Amino acid sequence: MAVRKILRIGHPLLRQKSEKVPVTEIRSSEIKKLLKDMFDSMEAADGVGLAAPQIGVLKR
Repeated sequence: MAVRKILRIGHPLLRQKSEKVPVTEIRSSEIKKLLKDMFDSMEAADGVGLAAPQIGVLKR
């Protein structure tokens, strides 16, 4: 379980454009780990949704 820090409103990273994940990489181990980390972080914060940039990853 990798709970990452959730960035708050006003953090400059949240204003940057995210890069699109190519279809060929969607099932990669990197993306699977990212999704697990996102889910773990969301649950730890008692949230209902989370975007990658909110944990400092500029991917969409």
